[in-house]
Amino acid sequence: MDYKNVTLERDGKVAIVRLNAPEVLNALSGDMVQELSHAVDAVISSDARCLLLTGEGRAFCAGANLSARDSSDALPPAGSVLETHYHPVMTKLRNMDIPMVSAVNGAAVGVGMSFAVMADMVIAARSAYFLQAFANIGLVPDGGATWILPRLIGWGRAVELSLLAERLPAAQALEWGLVNRVVDDADLMTTAMEISQRLANGPMSLGLIRRAYWDSLSNSYAEQFQHEANLQRIAGASDDNREGVKAFLEKRKPQFKGT
Repeated sequence: MDYKNVTLERDGKVAIVRLNAPEVLNALSGDMVQELSHAVDAVISSDARCLLLTGEGRAFCAGANLSARDSSDALPPAGSVLETHYHPVMTKLRNMDIPMVSAVNGAAVGVGMSFAVMADMVIAARSAYFLQAFANIGLVPDGGATWILPRLIGWGRAVELSLLAERLPAAQALEWGLVNRVVDDADLMTTAMEISQRLANGPMSLGLIRRAYWDSLSNSYAEQFQHEANLQRIAGASDDNREGVKAFLEKRKPQFKGT
């Protein structure tokens, strides 16, 4: 597929997907979401060991592109678009067997914020900010925001962000636990790539760790006990586990292959 609104690159074992409509601050059109979904499929079916998601230009993503919504019947209802476009690609990202890193290079607004913070590691530029802008246009948070934000920053802060629709600067997002690291703008991609490469060179169990934490959010304590045991059986039968134990006993750095 020829991409016009996203780019897909490889750096070793890291797949880099970049939202690429800087003239509209990477606001998500239907075409862009379809291309993003296709790019995610390509990453999943490849031998990539980590996905790095970022934006081109001075924004990560300004949310949904509203320029076409010039009348109440210009497009299908907003909820339908979520079901047909956004939910499928976000489900693919959630179910990946490899880690995901987001490099938030600027504004992460609306559903763009949802894409940013669903990553396993969120690295933000110091100038970046997050905004649940839905109340400003008479809508409700979407893209899973009402599910993930209370779990990341607590119910009160999540509701505050959504009701007041105020910008959350990167430094405050770090204090709240919404992002993992904040770095100088010039260092963003270097830092994000270093973390992505580290994850890409890790054992296959990183994907299982990812799955365990996602599933823990809907499992009971007893269910999670059993889930851990099931995942541990898979990890324990892997080549990477054997290599890790051998390297530990031989006092050397393990050479994981992701199998």
